[in-house]
Amino acid sequence: MTAAIHKPISQLKITWPLLPDDFILPDDPVENIENPLIANGLRQSVVDSPELMQDALIVSNFALCAAVDDRTICTAPDWMYVQPVQPWPHNYPRRCYTPHTEGTVPFVVMEFLSATYGDEYSVEHTEEIGKWFFYEQVIKVPRYIIFRPHTGRIEVYALESDRYDNQNPDENDRYLIPGLNLFLGVWQGTREGRTGYWLRWWNAAGELLLWPEERAENERQRADRQQQDKESAETLLEQERQRNQELLARLAALGIDPE
Repeated sequence: MTAAIHKPISQLKITWPLLPDDFILPDDPVENIENPLIANGLRQSVVDSPELMQDALIVSNFALCAAVDDRTICTAPDWMYVQPVQPWPHNYPRRCYTPHTEGTVPFVVMEFLSATYGDEYSVEHTEEIGKWFFYEQVIKVPRYIIFRPHTGRIEVYALESDRYDNQNPDENDRYLIPGLNLFLGVWQGTREGRTGYWLRWWNAAGELLLWPEERAENERQRADRQQQDKESAETLLEQERQRNQELLARLAALGIDPE
């Protein structure tokens, strides 16, 4: 959803009302099957980290809302992480999020670009509120990520002096994301039938945060190694027992009592 505005940024009235239950959110179609896979991979990497999951909202294609000059504006990032978020008090699913009213500003939002992107780079605020302007000037998200799944190109923008500034990666081609205290980088491989570039997390020690199936495979390999170690130890014990028996037999043949 976009909206025309005709004021300088400093004169915009930005408020944080809750959306009414009957508010109709835009039903934008998902462009492809890749974006949900990439988004889900980012989330599944942190599910085993209680400090990252507690009171957090980790969602994709989910409405992020504010009011600009009393007009409700919503956009749906391809991935978003917010912590802390107030508990959802209703028995029906949460369908949108309003910062300041329901919790804090997201630490990071991400957009995954298709071959033909829309307003992810839009900075024009005299005609409409594009995603860039909304994240930078309205919500003021500290980190904005733009990722091209087909080429693996990643751009990380940090909010500095009320403007997004393009960040350089560290020596490992990764970017620190404050709030999560994780490093974001590009990984190439195959998962769930998709071969290509993925966004993944690394911790401060440089360790890759694993997906559930990778953790399961590591556990299987660990169990296999333990079983192999057990079998090796049992084999060594059996060999030692046989050597002892052979020694006792030779001593007996010589008429020597080992006792």
